[in-house]
Order: sequence, then structure tokens, then C-alpha cells
Amino acid sequence: MLSKKVIENVLYAALSNGGDFAEVFVEDRFNTNIKMVGGYVENSISGRDFGIGIRIFDGLNSVYAYTNDSSEENLIKVAKEVALALSSNKKDIVLNLMKSSIPNLHSVKIIPNSVDKAKKVELLKRGYESAKNYDPLITQVTTNYFDEEQKVLIANSEGLMVEDKRVRTRFYVQSVASKDGEMQVGFYAPGASMGFEFFNGIDVDEIGREASRIAKTMVLADYCPSGVMPVVIHNEFGGVLFHEACGHSLEATSVAKGTSVFANKLGEQIASPLVTAIDDGTLPNEWGSLNIDDEGTPTQKNVLIENGILKSYMIDKLNGRRMNMESTGSGRRQSYKFAPTSRMTNTFIANGDSTFEEIISNTERGLFAKKLGGGSVNPATGDFNFAVMEGYLIEKGKITKPVRGATLIGTGAKVLENIDMVGNNQTFGQGMCGSLSGMVPTNVGQPTIRVKALTVGGRKGEK
Repeated sequence: MLSKKVIENVLYAALSNGGDFAEVFVEDRFNTNIKMVGGYVENSISGRDFGIGIRIFDGLNSVYAYTNDSSEENLIKVAKEVALALSSNKKDIVLNLMKSSIPNLHSVKIIPNSVDKAKKVELLKRGYESAKNYDPLITQVTTNYFDEEQKVLIANSEGLMVEDKRVRTRFYVQSVASKDGEMQVGFYAPGASMGFEFFNGIDVDEIGREASRIAKTMVLADYCPSGVMPVVIHNEFGGVLFHEACGHSLEATSVAKGTSVFANKLGEQIASPLVTAIDDGTLPNEWGSLNIDDEGTPTQKNVLIENGILKSYMIDKLNGRRMNMESTGSGRRQSYKFAPTSRMTNTFIANGDSTFEEIISNTERGLFAKKLGGGSVNPATGDFNFAVMEGYLIEKGKITKPVRGATLIGTGAKVLENIDMVGNNQTFGQGMCGSLSGMVPTNVGQPTIRVKALTVGGRKGEK
């Protein structure tokens, strides 16, 4: 991608005006995104994006610039311009870049770019047909195919030089059900760090039916009652609540600045003893996995909370300096156009001892949040508000009628304390997470859990 000699010269230029660390990030990315609406291809975009980011540290200060002109002359010019933003004493530099080889934990059998686009469109048609034909109440269906192949080279003034290739594939179906002027949406969007062989392990027809099942169920449902009640949150994408309400507050991006509700609480009990939470970027072929992060540090299994005790944060290089702690392989960025910062990979609550049936049967009355939708959170306070995409009442220990319009309102810290049952059926759901360094693919996950008391927003007067 770039020769060792060019990278060395760029790093020397980056440190020519002082600074104590310099980094070069080279990216070559090819992706395909095909969107089908109403059975017709609306957008089909395939493209290549190539560029280089240059970053310099001077103590706790950082400057960053990027370019897509990879000529040595331009890169040295950009590096020197970035260096001018720093005003420290120039230091003697000796570079000895040692290229590292890393094990690939995420095998790819079929590079998506080698597959004819017609085959990808055929998958979209199948997903559309199964979703649209599910029921006459389904009035609109959108299907989306996505794949990408990203090659990166990362080198820095500490002697690191490493390359990696990431391949991801995803399939998405969204259905809209309409009845008496009301509309409800259902979606399902599995993905993995795999090539086109991903479709050997999933059924696009079933994905379409599942999206429509949710939409139909909710458009026929009564409105959810409001109030404080026990809430059982199902596995898979139910983990988005922990991701948003707690995970972001465990990223060094906010912890290092002291703006996180969990700052300076290592070793303290912050959750129910039933809760163990993990961020693990090493899981083979999972959607949020990486061999190395976007700073070249190998990813690892980070136990964030163990039996309710806060054990670790997710840390990148710059915030590690601020916290006097080592990177945990959590530095991520959307592309070369963003400086990296601490981000989640595959973040989940670990399995407990209860079965799904035990959790439901031990709940006299409450809400079963089978699937969560979008939401918002304030990392400084942990206050959140989440929509329930698919919900049901629990009455006398049994799941009864579906209810729509439910929202979950609370704070991440309080939810962690109020988890009183944890299931043994942990699974993952896939999503895209936005933060300071752009959008990155992340897995969320958990087993079924019960929060003994949580505010549910619904419609007043509903019983």
C-alpha cells in the first residue's frame, strides 16, 4: 500500500516540529450497497475509497489530518503542515519499523467482490417477495444488501508496522404494515465478518418473513400501558440497551474526561452481582470483530463488569495516556477521514443461570420487550429512552397480548443495579454505532434479562 521507506519519511516529517508520537493509517476500501424498494432496485452503489490519515501526539495533545493523494511529496507536505500545529521542542528520532504478522481470526471463503451483482439482486428479490407476501397488511418492503472489503496498513513511531484485511457482509429487510391509518415497522438485519458464504448460513426468505411478522403483530396490537413495572428484555438485539445506556459510558472517550457516570469507579460494585459484561473483538467472524484495532493494537477480550464489579474500560491510545492506562485494542474509526477513539466491538452481557421460561413464569405482571428499536442516551448521566419495536404484556407468569407504542425510560446505572434475573440464551444482534470517530459496525448481545423495576412509557389509561 505504501513502502516502508515512504512511511519512515512521513513519520520523520510528522515529528519534525516536536511531538512524541506519530502514526500513519492507510486505507483501501471497496464496498457494494444495493437497496430495493417495492421490488425494484432504487440504488446500487459500488465504489473504492483510498486515503491516508496522519496523527501526531504531543503529550496529551493530538492533531490529525488526512488526504487521498498518496504521493510521497504530498504526504511529507501534509505531515509537516500537521506538525506546525504543535509547538514543542524537537527531539532526536530513531525509527525502526518492524513489520508484524498477525493471526487472522476471521476466515473468508468467498470475497464478495468476486460475486456477480445479479446474484446479490436475486437475494434482495427473495427477501422482498417473502416479506411482501407474508400478509395483505404489509404495504411496503425495503431490502438492502451490503458488503465491504477493507485493507489497512498502520505504522507509528514506536516501530509498529502492520496490515490487515476486513471483510463484512450484511442483509437487511424492513417491512411496513398498515391498518386504519396506522403504520408499524418491523426489521431484521443480520451481518457478519464473512464473505458471500454468509448466505450459506442464513435464510433470506425467513429474514423477510420475520420483518413482516413483527410489523403485522404490532399494527394489530393494543397500546402499551404506562408505569413502573418489571421488564423482561429478550436476547439478541435487546443488548442494544446495555450498549447505549452503559457501554458508551465505559468508553475512555468519556471516562478520560470525567464526563462518564462510571469514571473513577474501577473495583466498585456498579451492577447486580448477576451481571458480567464483556467487550470482545476477537470472536471469530462476528460483525464487530477485528484482528487489530484501527491503531494497530490486537483486539482482546475485555471483561468490563464481573459479577457486578467494574473491572475495566475500553481504551484507545490517546485516552490511555490521559488515564495512565494501556490500550485495550479499542481504538476504532469509520475511515481514514476520522481520528480513532475508544469504541465497542462485540459488547454483551454474559449468560446467567435462569432459563427463559423461568424468567417469564416468575414475573407476575410486566412487559416483555422482545425486540428493541432506536433510542437515545446521555453518556454523562446514563439517561436513556428506547422504543420497543415488539412488545407483549406478561400476566400471571405468561406472555399474553402484544402491545405497541412502549418506550423504556431510565438510567444505565440504575438498570444495572435492578437486573434480578439473567438467562442462559445469549445471542447477538448487529448494528452500526455512531460516535466521535464516525460509524462503525458493532455487535450487541445478551441473554434474556429481567429488570425488576423500569419506567415504561405508553398510553395513559391503558390497562
